[in-house]
Amino acid sequence: MRILHLSLLLSLLGAALGRIVELPPMDDKGLPVEDKEKAVGAKAPPEIEELGANFFEKINKGYWFVKHFSPRCPHCRAMAPHWKALHDIYITSTPKLSNTSPNAVPGSQAASASFTELYNFHFAELNCDAFGDICGKSELGVEAYPTLNLYKDGILLEAYPTDSRRDVPSMSDWLEERLAKIKTVGGKKADVVVQDLSKEKAAVEEKKKLEKEVVLGKSRASGTSASPSAPTATPNSNGISHSLTRDSFNKMVETTQDPWMIKFYAPWCQHCQAMAPAWAGLAREMQGKLRIGEVNCDEEKRLCREVRLRGYPTILFFQGGEKTEYDGLRGLGDLVSWATKATEATQIKELDVAMLDEVEAKEEVFFVYVYNEATTSEDFAALNRLKLPLIGHAPIFKTNSKSIADRFKVGDFPVSTYPRIFVVRDGVPGYYTAFSPRELRDSQKILSWMKSVWLPMVPELTASNSHEIMNGKLVVLGILSRERPTEFAEAKKELKEAAGQWLELRAQAEKAERQQLRDKKELRIEEAEDRGDDRALQQAKNLVIKTKAKREVGFAWVDGVFWNRWLRTVYGVDVTVDGERVVINDEDAKWVWDENADGDKIPFRRSEIVETLSGVFLGDGRIKGRTTSKGLERWVVGVRGIGGGHPFLTWLMLGGAGVSLALWLKGRMRKKGPYLGTGGHRRGESQGGWFGGDGGEKGWLGGGGGAPVGKFD
Repeated sequence: MRILHLSLLLSLLGAALGRIVELPPMDDKGLPVEDKEKAVGAKAPPEIEELGANFFEKINKGYWFVKHFSPRCPHCRAMAPHWKALHDIYITSTPKLSNTSPNAVPGSQAASASFTELYNFHFAELNCDAFGDICGKSELGVEAYPTLNLYKDGILLEAYPTDSRRDVPSMSDWLEERLAKIKTVGGKKADVVVQDLSKEKAAVEEKKKLEKEVVLGKSRASGTSASPSAPTATPNSNGISHSLTRDSFNKMVETTQDPWMIKFYAPWCQHCQAMAPAWAGLAREMQGKLRIGEVNCDEEKRLCREVRLRGYPTILFFQGGEKTEYDGLRGLGDLVSWATKATEATQIKELDVAMLDEVEAKEEVFFVYVYNEATTSEDFAALNRLKLPLIGHAPIFKTNSKSIADRFKVGDFPVSTYPRIFVVRDGVPGYYTAFSPRELRDSQKILSWMKSVWLPMVPELTASNSHEIMNGKLVVLGILSRERPTEFAEAKKELKEAAGQWLELRAQAEKAERQQLRDKKELRIEEAEDRGDDRALQQAKNLVIKTKAKREVGFAWVDGVFWNRWLRTVYGVDVTVDGERVVINDEDAKWVWDENADGDKIPFRRSEIVETLSGVFLGDGRIKGRTTSKGLERWVVGVRGIGGGHPFLTWLMLGGAGVSLALWLKGRMRKKGPYLGTGGHRRGESQGGWFGGDGGEKGWLGGGGGAPVGKFD
């Protein structure tokens, strides 16, 4: 009897508090306690609806409580059971309504309508890893994961407070306050007013802003920075580099869509100390544009291991769980230039016909992703994974414009099976070849292709791209001077024309070679058919037409005034004295050609450049070159050349040379004593050695010079 009175009292208390949906008993973690008796034979609740490309279409009618999340976010994973429990409780409940007649017949529509039917209220979730372009829209206000937004007819009403607990009771209490203002279908309650909630939200934001300004004011007055807080609408509002810990890194970087540029350093590292002023300057320059941070790896060893650093300092750019490394120079201007490009690349812009001329005039190289209504969320997810690695190299755009597709001869459009990716280099398009949708979603394969074409046809050689341009290639290098604008423009034009002609000649040669191989195959097939040799016929048909890999050739130009000392040392060229020059460089072989077949300096004319390059490429001996290496380096390069570019064979030869040298030294020590240069010796002999000594003979690097000595003491 007492138990009956207690349950009745709780029911009356719930009604007095105005709860629309009663919560079941909860455990200490804020999750419902399972009722095994009720679970037997009970119908399983429906799954939470997953939204995607149809996000705005779905939320356009009714109320939608949406969880914006990332599967990799630890906070999202911790919240998942609470979110599922909240959904199940409300979706399977029969709400108590204050405007329902007490005389309603049990089982009638008024008395037993479901929660969704009465309120037109839905629970859903959106995976921001797969649909980052939607989550990144400013009107949704998704700045961290998870974000719980309440929408009405496609308009954001309010977000669940980020500083509130994410357990069932807390989220339910918040939801009950909003449900109390919602008019039920056919009911009499006042509808929720969008403007009123917007005012409440604005007031809360204003209060938070004022509180933050007070904190910042106090921190500046004391000479210290405020501790990292949740991301704000204005990035890096105070123009400083935030010191991050593992916890703040997880909260502010890993689980948000906010872009961050972060320096990982060690206090004892001299390069880090030298870069510190430039890093502070970068934070000031990027105020209001990009969040700047730093991690002390002596204090945050675990975090630095997790990001897999290769050395100090390492600069990484993060956004939405993805990262890319900055590998350029560490001056302030270089850092600011790269960071500015990074901020522009955080969202892939839509390219239309009106923008195209401006993009072509500004960018020497850019990529375009052509899509249509058949393009899936997996395709767009793969596209989003490409934007960070392209920072500092070439921008990427997306378009569904038929005019742009036709202009660059993308093919039949709209594309019915999968999208297309192409590159525009100096106005000339090139295409990524894909034979299946899977290849359009293979980000690493696409990126490998992009790396092979993201440089202009004739890029400027700088410290940051020198390895990419020079290694493994035969490079035509134009040494120019910006101080002579007319000659500079003419020489650069001739170099570009030469590059275009060379590419055309290579394409024609490869086509002719492929045709020659086809003709040989056809000839073998005809011979086998004439002889009636079935085995030979099958072998001939199975022949694969495959051209031999050719040496890669590149073109580049270098500022001869800025790099004057290096150019004089390596190539013996001084642009201030010799004027504009052309050299052909083989960095792997340490060999350079700076004369044509007549023994004259290579002139800046496209025909002469292509003719000389052809002679060097074919190796017919008409073009004489010279080495750029000296001494021991020349010997090592020679061994590497004999090794045919195979590292194992090269190291084997070097190891053999080392063993031979050791055996020779061992024999020498047996004759002259145990030490180089100061060893024992026979009576009347002078001392010496490779590095000199006290005797009369000199070593390889000098020493000695005294009279012969007697016995060894």
